[in-house]
Amino acid sequence: MKVNIDDLSINYICEGEGNPIIILHGWGANIQTMIPIFNHLKDRFQVYALDLPGFGESDEPKEVWGSKEYKDIIKKFIDKMNIKRVTLIGHSHGGRISILLASQYTKLIDKMILIDSAGLIPKRKAKYYIKVYSFKTLKFIYKSLFFWKDKKETMEKFYKKFGSDDYRSSQGIMRKIMVKLVNENLRPYLKNVEASTLLIWGRDDDQTPLYMGKIMEEEIKDSGLVVFDNAGHFSYIDQLYSFKVVIDKFLGECETNGK
Repeated sequence: MKVNIDDLSINYICEGEGNPIIILHGWGANIQTMIPIFNHLKDRFQVYALDLPGFGESDEPKEVWGSKEYKDIIKKFIDKMNIKRVTLIGHSHGGRISILLASQYTKLIDKMILIDSAGLIPKRKAKYYIKVYSFKTLKFIYKSLFFWKDKKETMEKFYKKFGSDDYRSSQGIMRKIMVKLVNENLRPYLKNVEASTLLIWGRDDDQTPLYMGKIMEEEIKDSGLVVFDNAGHFSYIDQLYSFKVVIDKFLGECETNGK
C-alpha cells in the first residue's frame, strides 16, 4: 500500500487487529528484512511495516535529512493512520528514529523494542582516524591531480573502492543523508524516554557494538537489555527463536500491566 506524506510516496503493509505496532527497518534495508517480526506478531496485533524514505518502494527525500526529519515523517504517518498510542520496534536506523519519537511524544509511545539500535557516536580509536584521514587524502588526490572526461563516474568508482560498506551502497542524496546520520549523537534524548523499553543486542555486533546497548540501558529509565550470543547486527535473525520468546514475554507483560 502507498500513502502520500509531504509529497513523498511511502510504501507500507498492515495486517492484524489489536494494539498497533510499527516496525522500522535499518539502513539499506526494507520491509522484507522485517517480515519475520511482522509475521510473528500480526495474529495478535495490528502491525505496520514501512519502507523508510529512500529505501524499498518509498520515495527518496528531496533534501538531506537527519534523524529529526525521519522522526517527523513517521509521526505524520502515525497521525495519518489515526493511531493514538503505539508500540515501536526499530532495528539499527529504525531504532534511531524510535528513540527520537519516544523522547518527544511520551504519551504516544506505549512501549519500545530497540534491536541493535543506532543513535550513539561510536568510540573512535586511532586506527579509525588514520583510515578517515587516508580516505580524505586519497579523495583529494583523485579530485585534484587527475582530469577525466567523466569525473563523476570516476569518483563513484573511488567511493566503491575505498568507502565503507554503507557508503559504497548509498548513492546521491542517500549518501549525504547517511553521512549526516552517523555523525548525530542521540544520547541526550535517552533520559526523556518514558516508554517501557526492551533492548536486544547481538554480542558480536560490529556495527552498533554492545557497549551502546549498555549505555542505552543505563540512561533509559524503564529499560532492560537482553544479549544474544552467536549473533551480530541482525540479532533478531541470527537468534530468531530466542528473539520471539523474549519479545512475546515483554509484550505480554506490558499487556498484563495494562500498559
